[in-house]
Amino acid sequence: MASSEFAGFYKLTPEERLRFVSEFAHLDKAELDILAASSALKIDTANRMIENAVGVMPVPLGVAMNFLINGKDRLIPMAIEEPSVVAGASHAAKMARSKGGFWTSSTRPVMIGQIQVVGCVDPEKARASVLASAEEILKKANEQDPILVSKGGGAIALEAKVIQTIVGPMVIVELMVDCGDAMGANAVNTMAEAVAPLAERITGGRVYLRILSNLADRRLAQARVTVAKEAVGGPEVVDGIINAYAFAAADRYRCATHNKGIMNGVTAVVLATGNDTRAIEAGAHAYASRSGRYSPLTCWSKDGNGDLVGEIELPMAVGLIGGATAVHPIAKIAVKILGVKSARELAEIIAAVGLCQNLAALRALAAEGIQHGHMRLHARNLAATAGATGSLVDKIAEKMIEEKKIRIDRAKELLAEYSKGA
Repeated sequence: MASSEFAGFYKLTPEERLRFVSEFAHLDKAELDILAASSALKIDTANRMIENAVGVMPVPLGVAMNFLINGKDRLIPMAIEEPSVVAGASHAAKMARSKGGFWTSSTRPVMIGQIQVVGCVDPEKARASVLASAEEILKKANEQDPILVSKGGGAIALEAKVIQTIVGPMVIVELMVDCGDAMGANAVNTMAEAVAPLAERITGGRVYLRILSNLADRRLAQARVTVAKEAVGGPEVVDGIINAYAFAAADRYRCATHNKGIMNGVTAVVLATGNDTRAIEAGAHAYASRSGRYSPLTCWSKDGNGDLVGEIELPMAVGLIGGATAVHPIAKIAVKILGVKSARELAEIIAAVGLCQNLAALRALAAEGIQHGHMRLHARNLAATAGATGSLVDKIAEKMIEEKKIRIDRAKELLAEYSKGA
């Protein structure tokens, strides 16, 4: 496979970038035509994906360069509207190559299905009865998806707990389901529905909710990186990044923004591959609160050589089969660009992108301030919004940056001024 390291990729035209991606990922002409189309998602397809469809809302799709993950070069497709995210990821990924890039791991793709039982006369006795009937319950669950079971997945364990609520105690029966290469929502929910009558018979209570949990804390992805201090900008920048992390670890207001920056990268890849962004975001923020305190999803330190060391761990319930991943034409191409063969491989790459995105943000904060790159792109957006086209976009943007007046009213004034002189 070709290298993902490419200096000045942003300087290419969209057509030239697409040609590079095509050669890297071996895209065929039909796939290239889909990517080049103004809207690859047609209304007929959209109408099958959601209710009351009236159109589509395209989001820019970019590729982050320079990623080296587990010794393999990757191009990272990212669907996002926010300026500087793709550029930041590409820049930080280049820094990460200084010590071999990102290294990842993940746990078995296990999701949790919850069955809520209320009205038990003796909740603790009911819980014990559920555990004693685990084999029967798991058998019933696995009868719902013999194909998943045949591939080594399915319901693999059962747990039960008693919780105290504002309306009294409840027994919560939990199925642990290995979802294989699927995100798993449909499979888990089907199993939970199927075992609900059995749970009622065993406990003597009444079942209400039976649904998966989006806190997929049995389905974790981890990534780690070491970045040479020279690559990140020197010892002072390393200390600045660690201080920024320490700020987030101590203050929830800062921590919310810290984790949002991580999710800039995570959500962009999740969306590009047709996975469930809301599920991933809910799970990540819930996991960040698992100790009872909202905490950073990453950890930054320095090793004995003074080099920067970063780590991330977060739930990553993504799949390669089913849902929009199997239907959306762009999502299918994004998966091909990534070159992933399993849901676990995809999860690990997304974790690495989240860690990389955090590095990009913290490095910008510690070195030159987050607005440096962001406002340059914002200035171009404002120029285009004001009505500028072609070379005028860059000319107006540069003038606003020079004046430090990056505002829509100034963009309109400059457009009128330059248009008169044309």
